[in-house]
Amino acid sequence: MTTLARSDSVRATAPAQALSALWRAFGGDPAALENIELTGTDPVLPSSFPVGTAAQASIAASALAAAELWRLRTDKSQRVALDMRHAAVECRSERYLRVAAKPLPDLWDKIAGTYRCGDGRWVRLHTNFAHHRDGVLKLLGCAYDRDAVKQALQDWRAEDLETAAAEAGLVVTAMRSFAEWDAHPQGRAAASLPVFSIERLGDAAAETLTAGERPLSGVRVLDLTRIIAGPVAGRTLAAHGAEVLLVTSPHLPAVEQLVIDTGRGKLSTHVDLRDSAGRDTLASLLPSADVFVQGYRPGGLAELGFGPEDAAKIRPGIVYVSLSAYGHEGPWRGRRGFDSLVQTASGFNHAEAQAAGSDKPHPLPMQVLDHATGYFMAFGAMTALARRVREGGSWHVRVSLAQTGHWVRNLGRIENGLSCPDPKLDDVRDLLDEASSGFGRLTFVRHAAKLSETPPHWSRPSVPLGTHPPVWPT
Repeated sequence: MTTLARSDSVRATAPAQALSALWRAFGGDPAALENIELTGTDPVLPSSFPVGTAAQASIAASALAAAELWRLRTDKSQRVALDMRHAAVECRSERYLRVAAKPLPDLWDKIAGTYRCGDGRWVRLHTNFAHHRDGVLKLLGCAYDRDAVKQALQDWRAEDLETAAAEAGLVVTAMRSFAEWDAHPQGRAAASLPVFSIERLGDAAAETLTAGERPLSGVRVLDLTRIIAGPVAGRTLAAHGAEVLLVTSPHLPAVEQLVIDTGRGKLSTHVDLRDSAGRDTLASLLPSADVFVQGYRPGGLAELGFGPEDAAKIRPGIVYVSLSAYGHEGPWRGRRGFDSLVQTASGFNHAEAQAAGSDKPHPLPMQVLDHATGYFMAFGAMTALARRVREGGSWHVRVSLAQTGHWVRNLGRIENGLSCPDPKLDDVRDLLDEASSGFGRLTFVRHAAKLSETPPHWSRPSVPLGTHPPVWPT
């Protein structure tokens, strides 16, 4: 273990301070902060970054937003409580998921991970989807084997491979230090943006919340996301009572473990947007929706007639939430990416390696960019719904993994944080629940936020993709 460099040794931000800054930045009533209790301190996981604070603050912001909607619905306040250890465990909930008391297969493909290139620099390959794996093997001209990939990469410079992969629609990043990311045009673009943004799309009449027993009772959400960040947003909205319809298609790759973990509380349907019938089906669902959450390639849904402006025309008053990897500004704004790749590109793997006294990329102990972004999406959606109640309008919430990463980085560092024990399943059993599902008996992490009047819970079990018809339940 090494001592943090002076430039990295900024004292970690207190959780209450991090939450207050988030809440006030998006117009939250400061008085609401008096109704929340945050317990626990970092480190709760082995990291030189305050990932527990990041988990706690992001989940707490979404919980406060739910409590605010409850106040708008009933004129009653409620208490919110959140323990940091529980928040951190929920932000890696996929690790603790069990089906019939058994672990699921490894999330990672056998050639995914980090390699040293011929120029001595490191790259990370993301090959969990077959088309990404096959594309990388074609680009490298090698067999499906780690040793073959390692050998092939000796003929590449890291940034050349990164560029060639992006041009081929693949997901590969070179490892950078924070200083290198700060000097990169995309790093500068991400740093210039807020943690996320909420922008008015157009005019629409104010809409009151109908009577209901939960903060989001009667709120309908179309969830067009996959993997972790977007699905966590939908799962969070469902935990507060929203009716969430997950929309995917058999041709879109999925990771079953993540489908199971993030599918709690959701209906699931198949709609193929490649054909006109599928697009007509989505168009028929949209007028009855309140929130539209999407994680498609930037511009992808707009090409099909479902961009934010299109959605606002079809359904005035819609809250449209867009997720991207690197943000909506900068040269990488259209580039695909996942949490592990953004960590690598933006300096986290390098910084953790330095803190560990290693020259090899060192990932954060959870996919905090994904999970925190998911809670920011839910926070943003509920904040926009509150604005719709007060002033009307259609709204666009824009989030990205890179912007969340910039926020996490600004929370500071923890000296000797990497020495914290890494909790295993038996260490967190007090935070787990069990329930039946469409996959068998599940063991899962229950939601970390506690609300005194409307305890979060999921009223529907996780089900296989495409279980339900593409209609809203009556």
